[in-house]
Formats: sequence, C-alpha cells, structure tokens
Amino acid sequence: SKGRSARSLRGPAYDLSLDEIAGRTVEAAAVGATEVCLQGGIHPRYTGDTYLGIVAAVKAAVPEMHVHAFSPLEVRHGADTLGLGLEEYLARLRDAGLSTLPGTAAEILDDEIRAVLCPDKLTTAEWFEVMRAAHAVGLRSTATIMFGHIERPWHQARHLLRLRALQAETGGFTELVPLPYVHMEAPLWRKGRSRSGPTLRESLLMHAVGRLALHPLVPNIQTSWVKMGRDGVVLCLAAGANDLGGTLMEESITRAAGGGHGTRLEAAEIVAIAQGAGRPAAQRTTQYQRIGSGRADHPGHRTKQEVRVA
Repeated sequence: SKGRSARSLRGPAYDLSLDEIAGRTVEAAAVGATEVCLQGGIHPRYTGDTYLGIVAAVKAAVPEMHVHAFSPLEVRHGADTLGLGLEEYLARLRDAGLSTLPGTAAEILDDEIRAVLCPDKLTTAEWFEVMRAAHAVGLRSTATIMFGHIERPWHQARHLLRLRALQAETGGFTELVPLPYVHMEAPLWRKGRSRSGPTLRESLLMHAVGRLALHPLVPNIQTSWVKMGRDGVVLCLAAGANDLGGTLMEESITRAAGGGHGTRLEAAEIVAIAQGAGRPAAQRTTQYQRIGSGRADHPGHRTKQEVRVA
C-alpha cells in the first residue's frame, strides 16, 4: 500500500510463521513488554482460523502477555471466511486470548473520503459494526483518526461525533489516537492527489479538539511520538493529550510510510519527555490500569494532569 521506494524502508513482503511470532513474543517479554500488537494486510490465504492460531501462539509462548490485535478489516475477513457472524467470531478470538482491538483502518470515518482514500477497506458503517460487536462481547478497543490528507474540517468533525455516539452507547473505547498523515510513501500523494500531511498547528488542534469533542466519554488522548516526534509530543501534552505512546520494539508502519522519528524509545526516555513537559508519568496497562496498582483509570483515581506511558 506504500510507494515504490517503500521496499527499501521495510524490506520485501513477509509472512511470519507461528514459531516466529511466538519467539518474538518471548523476546519482548524478556525485556519487559506487557503487550504485543499484531496487525497485517489481508493475506489471500488467511482465514479466521489463521487469526485464532496467531492469538493461541502468543498465549502459549507467554500466557500473561496482553494481545492487542487485528484491525476491524482483519476481523471482518476472519469472520467472513468462516461464515460466522461478527459477535460469534469475536467471542472465539476473545476465548483464544485476544484482549483488546486496535481501532485502526479508521482513517477518516466518512464515506465521502473513504471512497477516495481507502476504497478497498471497510465502509464507515462496517467499521462501526465491527467495533460495536467487539464491545458487545467485552473486548475494548482504541480509536484512531488519520488526518491531513484530503479531508476537510467537517469530515474530521463527523468522525469525532460518530466515535462519541458509539462510545455513549457502549463505553468500549479506551482512548483516541490522532495520527498525522505521513505522506512520503503514500500512493495518493505520489499521484499528486493529497496534501503533504498536516501542519504542526493542525496536529495540535486535532489533539485539543479530540479532547473537547469526546469529553468526558473518552478520557484518554494519546499522542504518538512516532508520528509527532519528541518536540511535537511535548506540545501535544499541553494541548489535550494525557498519554504518550508505548516504548515500542519494532515499529514498521510509520517507518515504511517514510516517517523518521525512530522506532523505539526506552521507558526512561518517555518519562523524561513527560517530565520535560512538566507532567508526572505513570506506567499503565493497555486498559489504563497503573502497573502495580490494579486501579482502573478514571478521574477519581488519576493524579492531576498525569501522563500515562504504555
């Protein structure tokens, strides 16, 4: 899905074996990782059983590892290949060990934009159908918005209001993650059909408006150091964000799109970023419990203006 030079950024296409996935999980656990995030393209040979096998491999390797996996597009593909309804298939994934879903493949949740930006992905209604089903079977998820390409402010507003409406219904979103468009290897940009990403001001506004639009239903706004850079996330922490993205070990999506802010930060570096912004930091789980405290995050339990670090 990236441009011609992406191969030099991320290497040739690959398909990880279950043994390799298990091995990487063990390596991650050995250096203190608490979550593995698994996502991929729609492989023509993958079925719903493939995704079930991936979850089982992770849990067999490290039973306590939190599995944050599969975009709504992958979930739909898995359910369709097995002839199952979404809730039934998501329940099978949950029972196999899936813990939460990433709210990716969202881009802009407005079909006027999706028809141009990602016509081969889910429609807006289909994306929300998967998320509603996930929340119904007890799987919480993140929510994302990718901005700065071909959308206009009213498309962003529709996206946020649609997220708010589902959150009011299910309460299943843990956070919003604004994702500035990384244009360098995007086919649409290479064809001259998109902007070259948002300005810094626009990125800060998205974090701030996301906070306002979703308050108090979605209590967490995550800023991504991979997308924004170290200086950018400091500014975002003063513009509505309360969560810095994780330490990461092997980030490839933004790098393949041409991003240049790195692929890994140590926990101490992230804490230093938060402290440099005048904000205390606390390590969290995927579902916003403090590591070691066992407390779910809500305003009554949170230190004022505390920054959460995955």
